[in-house]
Amino acid sequence: MPHRTIDIEIPDLTGKRAVVTGASDGMGLRIAERLAAAGAEVILPVRNPGKGERAIARIRDRVPSAEVSLRRLDLSSLGSVAALGDTLAAEGHPIHILINNAGVMTPPDRQLTADGFELQFGTNHLGHFALVAHLAPLLRAGRARVTSQVSIAARRGAIDWDDLNSEHGYDGQRAYSRSKIAFGLFGLELERRSRAEGWGITSNLSHPGIAPTSLLAARPELDRHADTRAIGMIRALSARGIIVGTVDSASLPALMAATDPSAEGGALYGPRGLGHLGGSPAPQRLYPPLRSEDDAARIWDASERLTQAAFVAG
Repeated sequence: MPHRTIDIEIPDLTGKRAVVTGASDGMGLRIAERLAAAGAEVILPVRNPGKGERAIARIRDRVPSAEVSLRRLDLSSLGSVAALGDTLAAEGHPIHILINNAGVMTPPDRQLTADGFELQFGTNHLGHFALVAHLAPLLRAGRARVTSQVSIAARRGAIDWDDLNSEHGYDGQRAYSRSKIAFGLFGLELERRSRAEGWGITSNLSHPGIAPTSLLAARPELDRHADTRAIGMIRALSARGIIVGTVDSASLPALMAATDPSAEGGALYGPRGLGHLGGSPAPQRLYPPLRSEDDAARIWDASERLTQAAFVAG
């Protein structure tokens, strides 16, 4: 059974500058393409320039009027994150939309970032935390919408405050879940602090459900040299229109959260279908692990300490 067409209307974004992490393939590429088609200037910060150039070519092929460009970013390196912040600050243009979409998932063995953090926690959460901190003045200038992509893996579990780096008894799936819980707590705390301090930033969360992206495919850079069994099943279900979504439909919750005039700060957007694995996007209840304001403040403070990236006035 083929998928029925699922889509949303994206408002005119002419004159807006958007930054999308993880936009060289999969959902991120589709998100960037849709933003460009709506008139936004879209920045793609990428780790692999060759892959980024291919993404740019695809966007321009589908959207000839697209205003898109690459910047260098490796979220697993805080030095690279700071360098991108410096680059965009020097350009001096306000940022109106930031979609924190990039991520890594379940490397077969515990791996470390350039700064010594467990790879998933360091990339999915700390790298994005530092990025938002470095871009904060530009986000404030643009009264930006910041949308952070979490995962259904954040529905259950809890942060191990005594082992943030998963040094003891590493389990890839558990570490992934914890990284997404931390990231979601940060996105919600950003909204609370923005309101309290008058930053003018609106921060919310999205999750894509399940779709046949590259997260579980072969990733040699993660020492995963073959597709996982899970991705084969997801591809088969997606092709038949059963339960899970497509790359296109999975991109819609983030686009809704980032562009819909009615989308709210502090909210979570995801697919409305069975198990919230696929279907059209809609607001969702916050997952239980994301509801503690004390946990959110605690992960914010820990993240500032670990990254040495502070949110400053200005």
